Amino acid sequence: MRRRQALAAVAGLGLTGGSAWIAKNGIPGRESTASRLPITVETLDARGSSAGETPVPIPGSVTVVDLFATWCPPCDEQLAILDDVRSSYPSVEFVSVTNERPSDALTREDIAAWWNDHDGNWTLGLDPGSDLLAAFGASGLPYVAIADADGSIRFQDGGLVEAGPLRRELDELV
Repeated sequence: MRRRQALAAVAGLGLTGGSAWIAKNGIPGRESTASRLPITVETLDARGSSAGETPVPIPGSVTVVDLFATWCPPCDEQLAILDDVRSSYPSVEFVSVTNERPSDALTREDIAAWWNDHDGNWTLGLDPGSDLLAAFGASGLPYVAIADADGSIRFQDGGLVEAGPLRRELDELV
């Protein structure tokens, strides 16, 4: 009986130590979230955005990253909150990125029209491979992250994020 307890204790210590090591260093053989960022995304020609590419987060700038979809009602609300917050932080870059895949049913022009209809007025990007979702570990939309000027993620949250928490985080960074 004592042998079983001793083996269970050793196994427990091993699991705890291994979990702590993985939490600190990541899973061996997999890149950490920080090492995958920034990720370059295609940008669309829409209000406040030009067609081209941009790294996300934007190196050298505090960046608010909004992951959204045009079919997502809470994403509409998130966009309005971000628009309100953005007016108080002119030095902060805002980038909204959808992982929707342009097709005959949903074109780049449709996404830009949705953006304009919802008063978006900053960089609008496409990430059809969901690379940003994976890098942030996001499991749902909307998803908001804030990176400091060095690209370190300082805040991230899935679901609707109200203006108060966003302002508190941005006040710390600018």
